[in-house]
Amino acid sequence: MPVKSAARSSRTQPQFPQAKHQTLIRRTSFSFDYRPIDFSGRFVCILMMDIQSSSGSGLDEAQMQMLPPPPGTFVDREELIQHVGDFAVSQGYVVTIKQSKRDRVVVLGCDRGGVYRNRKKADEESSAEQKRRKRSGSRLTNCPFEAVGKKDDGLWVLTIKNGTHNHEPLKDITEHPSARRFSESEIVLIKEMTEAGLKPRQILKRLRQSNPELLSTPKHVYNVKAKLRQGNMTVRNFKSLRPEKSAGRDNHLSIAEPSWRQRYPMRVPNFIGGRLVDSQSFASINVINPATQQVVSQVPLTTNEEFRAAVFAAKRAFPQWRDTPITTRQRIMFKFQELILRDIDKLAMSITTEHGKTLKDAHGDVLRGLEVVEHACGLASLQIGEFVSNISSGIDTYTIREPLGVCAGICSFEFPAMIPLWIFPIAVTCGNTFILKPSEKDPGASVMLAELVMEAGLPNGVLNIVHGTNEIVNGICDDDDIKAISFVGPNVVGAHVYARASAKGKRIQSNIVAKNHAVVMPDASVGVTINALVAAGFGGAGQKCMALNMVVFVGGLVPWEEKLAEHAKALKVTSGTELDAELGPVISKQAKEQISKLIQTSVESGAKLVLDGRNIVVAGYENGNFIGPTILSGITVNMECYKEEIFGPVLLCMQADSIEEAINIVNGNKYCNGASIFTTSGAAARKFQTEVEVGQVGINVPISVPQPFSSFISVKPSFAGDVNIDGKAGIQFYTQIPSSIETAPEIEE
Repeated sequence: MPVKSAARSSRTQPQFPQAKHQTLIRRTSFSFDYRPIDFSGRFVCILMMDIQSSSGSGLDEAQMQMLPPPPGTFVDREELIQHVGDFAVSQGYVVTIKQSKRDRVVVLGCDRGGVYRNRKKADEESSAEQKRRKRSGSRLTNCPFEAVGKKDDGLWVLTIKNGTHNHEPLKDITEHPSARRFSESEIVLIKEMTEAGLKPRQILKRLRQSNPELLSTPKHVYNVKAKLRQGNMTVRNFKSLRPEKSAGRDNHLSIAEPSWRQRYPMRVPNFIGGRLVDSQSFASINVINPATQQVVSQVPLTTNEEFRAAVFAAKRAFPQWRDTPITTRQRIMFKFQELILRDIDKLAMSITTEHGKTLKDAHGDVLRGLEVVEHACGLASLQIGEFVSNISSGIDTYTIREPLGVCAGICSFEFPAMIPLWIFPIAVTCGNTFILKPSEKDPGASVMLAELVMEAGLPNGVLNIVHGTNEIVNGICDDDDIKAISFVGPNVVGAHVYARASAKGKRIQSNIVAKNHAVVMPDASVGVTINALVAAGFGGAGQKCMALNMVVFVGGLVPWEEKLAEHAKALKVTSGTELDAELGPVISKQAKEQISKLIQTSVESGAKLVLDGRNIVVAGYENGNFIGPTILSGITVNMECYKEEIFGPVLLCMQADSIEEAINIVNGNKYCNGASIFTTSGAAARKFQTEVEVGQVGINVPISVPQPFSSFISVKPSFAGDVNIDGKAGIQFYTQIPSSIETAPEIEE
């Protein structure tokens, strides 16, 4: 039976403002031609208008073609200005800033390109009227067109005060003077070449060697030379809202550092609507290098207005992104993957500087997240719905998966790159838009990833980043426009997020505390087992949810204890930026104090301190948050260190008399999310695999963390929610099946 494929166009007709131009729209017929313009899958809509003007109309046919930009709401002032400027150019006119109060209002007018009104004084004109006309004619904005943008409740609202023009549209936008202006650097070169005796044509030829798109003519060069002879070296900053063909009319602005980079220490920006935006909040948190205690940057506590702007940007971007072909979304992920590999060293250094883990662990952090991006590149085949033909006579039924809308992710500090990459690539490739809240302790990698995914071609507003603590977390849980939340973090916060978001009817997946176990049988290979326990227990300074921090030795631990301590002592403890580092510092002084307190409490409760790393001093990094490898034995299930997640380089050892007792210990810990067994017995491995009640099982390997195409499974209180975080389950979480659709052939009347 042949396979049939049907495609249905989901394009919608563009909407034009009708309030002030209703009669114009009624007398205009439109047709649209969609043509591909590049290989990224984007389309351009070419508008062809057939104006049916009647005799006696007060407007010229050409003037009627110049529509005003559609009114709307925008995240910030720059986005509003760009919207008006781009639309104006498409209609054949250029706009300029007539008046601006930066934080409140901006008035945009039409720049006629130097065509002044007839200023001849009328005999009956009063003195006041003459002054008003002189003021209005003093700038190149004598067209009546006027658009006003005002800031209202944190967002910029565009209204069209006067949408008419008194001139014809430009047939070629490059004819406008704004396309021929020189930049400051070009003015300086013109001065130098003039002093060297070069003629205007020679000067222009040399300028075009560095700027082939320069549209200026020898006449423009001559005019500049005339001003230079008069001693005028200033460059007129004419704010025509059109991208320049020259090196840049506002070149001195383009090379200026953004405000968030000008501060010291640098202030981490929010990422809203495709822009890095400095928060207006006065409150911030220092990001500290754990090895040196130096302030790396400052994280702002995002204001409620800025958070709402991020949600608005995501909500507005959703309809167009949802309708973007899945193949186009996949191409963006392919490019994103390429860019991550290009900048992996920068990402790793940022992670090490803020988090403290070694560069090797930081590279692993990025590569583990990269696997999810690679998985997202093939998402189309995983979103295929179901089809059943002829369920009734001539009737077929099928289901489709659709994106939810605006989704959000709340991240913890242990994997600054992997956790964001765990969630937002799958979410956006499924067609959702996203709000990401990184950890306030190491946000740098998330911002770098946002820049890379925008470079890859992700449209503005699809991914947004806001920084903060409790208020932002609560805002994400409470906002009605956010449909789903992914959370990875500590137990208390995870329980709060799950309860609060669930009460609002949101989808929620909450991955929280984990207490992972290893069971070592007497017949286990000594070398392989010791290496695995040291790597899984102390890697990343034990600050990871899948760290293997509890070992149960079946038959006694005396033969293992000495060798385990010997291997742990050999680990090189130093700053993660050192090439020979094997164990870096913990994230903060508070974390170091908490870990030290749990170690002391365990000793007081009867545990044996086999190896103590609390008083380690690292040369050159005496102020760092270092804790050396620590081993405690004689642990019982009633001790606080066994019940709580230590989140540090501490390995707890206990013993059991049989494999049955070891399995009971593992199953009795409510936070045991993963477990491994080390043995050469196939029967013991089979028994362990069958009877242990955890999400991830490893046999002769540390905790098994599956590849992205196989869902990461958490169980018990370590996970709250219905669907897990990646693989097919992740796609199910970020999509919905709205209804079952039935089709039947058309019935002829």
